[in-house]
Amino acid sequence: MNKRDYGWIVSAPFFGVHVAAVAGIALLGWSWKGAAIAIGLYYLRMFGVTGGYHRYFSHRTYRTGRAFQFFLALLAQTSLQKGALWWAAHHRDHHKHSDTKLDPHSWREYGFWYSHVLWILDRETEETIEKNIPDLMRYPELRWLNKHHVVPGLLWAVASYAIGGTFGLVWAFFVSTVLLWHGTFSINSLAHWWGRRRYPTTDDSKNSLLLALVTLGEGWHNNHHYYPRSVRQGFFWWELDITYYILKALSVVGVVWDLQVPPQKVLDGNLEAGRPRAVKAALKPTLVTEESPAPISVATIEAAAE
Repeated sequence: MNKRDYGWIVSAPFFGVHVAAVAGIALLGWSWKGAAIAIGLYYLRMFGVTGGYHRYFSHRTYRTGRAFQFFLALLAQTSLQKGALWWAAHHRDHHKHSDTKLDPHSWREYGFWYSHVLWILDRETEETIEKNIPDLMRYPELRWLNKHHVVPGLLWAVASYAIGGTFGLVWAFFVSTVLLWHGTFSINSLAHWWGRRRYPTTDDSKNSLLLALVTLGEGWHNNHHYYPRSVRQGFFWWELDITYYILKALSVVGVVWDLQVPPQKVLDGNLEAGRPRAVKAALKPTLVTEESPAPISVATIEAAAE
């Protein structure tokens, strides 16, 4: 493997937030109120990551209007995990090449630290892969947010200080953001190493109740890799999936609609029988010549299907 360029100077703010969180707690002292604020806001913004970045922008597992789409991108980007378009483009690559050398963050290929966080700091992953997200690139407001991806996070920091002073800045922004980063990152790393496998997949994805609790339902990762089209990642009633419950509630009042859930044949382990007909048709073998466009991947088809 070639020596990687992590752009440590550009990544300085990332490490600075970690230092500020630890230093802030040391200077202000431990606060149960502060911890409660940090955790509460962690889960609010985690919904932006799970319901926005992941289940909407990356996989299009439900539909919504343009205004709520923008709100989802705005909320997700308060997490300072780059733009919604960047996030979705790389995540679609992850599904297309999961746990191979072309996977942006494979534990199997590159180990824990790279899959957990170093891949984000790698200069090779800086650019948004626009060819992966033609369905999202047509929205100028999303392109603007993606270009200025730090703006929502900075506004969150300003609001935290304006409302709560230094106390608010430390707990509502610095501590909450660090927790949010590593909660999110745990799915890329730990969920491909630790847990149980229900379905046979070509990657190492696993299910974990603990990670599901930490990430509002993303811990049912083997389920998700088996059938990424589903908005519900906890396939069965005993698999807690709070992101799905929130989206289901929003569907009742008409904010979101067309929530995709796995058919019974998929739940039973018969993936091919449970595929939507449009996806089956797209997957039929075709003659590929030098003049033909590259075939679209299964993950891309299922992610963008509506």
